[in-house]
Amino acid sequence: MNILSIGGSDPSSGAGIQSDIRVFSALGVHTLTVITAITSQNTSKFGMVEPVSSKILQKQLESVFSDFKINGVKIGMVYNSKIIKIIHQQLKKLKIPIVVDPVIRSTTGGSLIENNARKDFQKYIVPLATIITPNKKEAELLTKMKISTKNTPEKVAKEIQNMGAKNVTITGIEEKKKVSDFVLEKNSKYIISGEKIPKINHGSGCIHSAAVVYSLAKKKSIKESLYFAKKFTYKSIKNAKKIGKGIAITDIQSKNKIEDELSSAITKFIKLKGIYKNIPECQTNFVFSKQRPKSTKDVLGISGRIVKAGTNVLVAGDLKYGGSKHVATALLSMNKKYPGICSAINLKYQSTTLSKIKKSKLEVSSYDRSKEPKHVKIKGSTIRWGINSAIKNSKKIPDVIFHKGDFGKEPMIIVFGKTPENVLEKILKIKG
Repeated sequence: MNILSIGGSDPSSGAGIQSDIRVFSALGVHTLTVITAITSQNTSKFGMVEPVSSKILQKQLESVFSDFKINGVKIGMVYNSKIIKIIHQQLKKLKIPIVVDPVIRSTTGGSLIENNARKDFQKYIVPLATIITPNKKEAELLTKMKISTKNTPEKVAKEIQNMGAKNVTITGIEEKKKVSDFVLEKNSKYIISGEKIPKINHGSGCIHSAAVVYSLAKKKSIKESLYFAKKFTYKSIKNAKKIGKGIAITDIQSKNKIEDELSSAITKFIKLKGIYKNIPECQTNFVFSKQRPKSTKDVLGISGRIVKAGTNVLVAGDLKYGGSKHVATALLSMNKKYPGICSAINLKYQSTTLSKIKKSKLEVSSYDRSKEPKHVKIKGSTIRWGINSAIKNSKKIPDVIFHKGDFGKEPMIIVFGKTPENVLEKILKIKG
């Protein structure tokens, strides 16, 4: 997936383009960038801004749109009217999620848009927004309305919506120990509340809007995306680190080690030459578990499948604990006897593959589904019974377990390993 970030360069990497790259990389997304301005700033002070020329901005946009499929766009710092109009011209016909983060001032006090460009921002940028994500101060500056008992968040959000934004969320409305975001969609309104962290930080607004566009690009709803972004941003603020001499910079935590390892292995797997030949009719799942998993909810897998599309292999679904049932159940049975085995993948049964397995130095076991007891079939415990049968008398840990199917049941090969990378090493020895 490719997401385009349009905004300014922050040399501290706390906000702007650099922050977006950190967020999207942590989420496993390729970041495309178009820089609108260069800033000099750090964690203590803001220096100066130098916008890029109209020519280089136009060329950046043309380069990106002519070569890549873009799944979502985030617009941050735009600075002046020339930049605003060029961006509008390039993006106005797009049918993909566009998140507008109306950065007006930096946390360290610098102005990120010229005063005389604000009207053009409202006229040309705000209407591009699938959702616009101002914080309380930015919403007040955009509307020239101070949020109060009279000018409620809903009233201010409605004013922004009237500028053309399809959906609006005003973030950072403080209430005692909570921080709330007011959301105004086309036909609904609601509040998303979270715990207040008493910590000044640099970059949380950029992280929030980046997380929103990521989720929208994954086909999630506005509400789902905002809840995801709230949680993701909260973690980044909580983990903020004082890297420089001034305020802390939000820290982007990658999904976690298990997700990172499995995601990386899946990416490598689908790129293997000719691997489509090894995808069974029921398709493939690749799983990785926590230490000592107790149920399939402790096993990370793909909520859909790894599927074959002609000679291509695609991932249909997201990584999710409990995302796999069959391969995860096989792994649970194996892990119960051999706790070091935490990853597995199912492949198509083929005589050529079986021949390569036998020629390799891999440990192999199998079971006969035709011998499955009737009470096991009724309970739906086939996989558990099969794996347990295959390893019951094994003296060494099997690398591969297979069965030749049964009436109406597809034959299958399952490769096991300590980690996804370990599983991949074994696949390279046996793939057709």
